[in-house]
Amino acid sequence: MSIVEKQKILDILEGYDKKDITIATLGSHTSLHILKGAKEEGFKTAVVCEKGREVPYQRFGVADEYIMVDKFSDIINEDVQQKLRDMNAIVVPHGSFIAYAGLDRVEADFNVPMFGNRSILRWEAERDLERKLMIESNIRIPNKYESSADIDRTVMVKFPGARGGKGYFVCSSPEEFDKKISDMINREWITDADIEHAHIEEYVSGTNYCIHFFYSALKEEVEIMGMDSRYESNIDGIVRIPAKDQLDLSMDPSYVITGNHPVVMRESLLPQVFDIGDNLVEAAKKLVKPGMNGPFCLQTLCNDDLEIVVFEMSARIDGGTNTFMHASAYSYIMFGEFMSMGRRIAREIKNAVAEDKLDIIIT
Repeated sequence: MSIVEKQKILDILEGYDKKDITIATLGSHTSLHILKGAKEEGFKTAVVCEKGREVPYQRFGVADEYIMVDKFSDIINEDVQQKLRDMNAIVVPHGSFIAYAGLDRVEADFNVPMFGNRSILRWEAERDLERKLMIESNIRIPNKYESSADIDRTVMVKFPGARGGKGYFVCSSPEEFDKKISDMINREWITDADIEHAHIEEYVSGTNYCIHFFYSALKEEVEIMGMDSRYESNIDGIVRIPAKDQLDLSMDPSYVITGNHPVVMRESLLPQVFDIGDNLVEAAKKLVKPGMNGPFCLQTLCNDDLEIVVFEMSARIDGGTNTFMHASAYSYIMFGEFMSMGRRIAREIKNAVAEDKLDIIIT
């Protein structure tokens, strides 16, 4: 798939008034604190919003400009892109932006400067590329099964894209895999076309930490910005039921993320966390230049050997950053002030403007 040439984006950026930059995003996912953080750093803000979904941004007062569209995917339309360019906009991508606009079109047709590396978004969406990056990073990841016929123990089954856990399931045999695939199709959570893309991996038992990193290309440094864990439906509801009653339920567990809560990790594990983040950044520089630029998240499990196992990656701002719209324990230690991930992005853009290095942080 072709990618918008960086020189084309740099030419657009050359025509911008650098003293009047607007930070823009799609009205969903993490947009509240992306926009709030931008305002805290002195930027104008804009939100591309589906009609009828503008109320939170109006009531919280985080957007200076509204571009109203019939559907989120209209952000790719040329008239919307032109409005963004006229505002000197730098767009911050997030999970909903990629899901609604479509990865192919974001890569090839979105001619607006974007914060971060648009090339790396496909490495998040496609499991084989994601796995390749993690293997190159020498990160401990779950073992992969090539076929459902090879299932000989408990496994987790996932599907491509930013689904928020929708359609994921646990099974322990080829027969159970087939039954649950049928159930998911009947619920319209997956399609027949998804089956060949099912990613089957070892089920790792451990405690969940979603670790939010920021790589500053200006400072060439990896920062830990915060951590969260997820509320998942309906599995979290099932585990609240006594075990003897769970056995009588005619209910298949699902893992749809419905919320997040902040966590902190045992301090002795943090060297391992920094190593993982550093290794991933270095591997990304080699495999998908310019690399992991800006925010990224690694979803992990910590087993009883105190080994951190990485099972998923977000190569852009992750929804769990909503747990520290003001600050996390880690971002406060790092900066000594309230610092959300949205504000950290805006701070990087602000510094790049001041140092005349916007070309380093946008694609």
